[in-house]
Amino acid sequence: MDKYLAPPARPRIYLAGPDVFRPDARDHFVRLAAACDALGLSALLPADGNEEQSAEAPETRIYEANMQRLRGADGVVANLACFRGLEPDSGTVFEVGAAVALRIPVVAYGVPAGSYADRARSALQCAPDAAGVLRETGSGIAVEDFGQPLNLMLACSVHIAPTPEAALQKMAELLALRPR
Repeated sequence: MDKYLAPPARPRIYLAGPDVFRPDARDHFVRLAAACDALGLSALLPADGNEEQSAEAPETRIYEANMQRLRGADGVVANLACFRGLEPDSGTVFEVGAAVALRIPVVAYGVPAGSYADRARSALQCAPDAAGVLRETGSGIAVEDFGQPLNLMLACSVHIAPTPEAALQKMAELLALRPR
């Protein structure tokens, strides 16, 4: 290797998820950043409102900072565990959608075992209608039932791993296969 060439930059991985709300958020991100480092990745931590102060409202600063980080990411590792209900955190889902639209690979973790429909059945009163479509009993609204662990738009657009560490490993493998 030519001694005058700079070493290739480490792939930047945006860590998406509701983990900023954890009481141990700082320690959690230190651990994930160390796991990134061990794999030759560089962690991009989500903004949490403690960044540089400005005249903008804090929520606008957080949004802009996270979008800037997403645009600069080579990959996204997202915590899609159920958050305050049957679905992942809506902000994280937005970030995953933005990453997919930007053609940035996404690996998710925290996804519950089983199908979304099974979780809905256990939490809500549901029954199949005459055509066999699973519906909420009170409202009649159909429950998506493709056997996937997440809504089809997530299940078909991300890779799923069992743990944050496994998701980071999968991301390292995906990026190694991707031309830079």
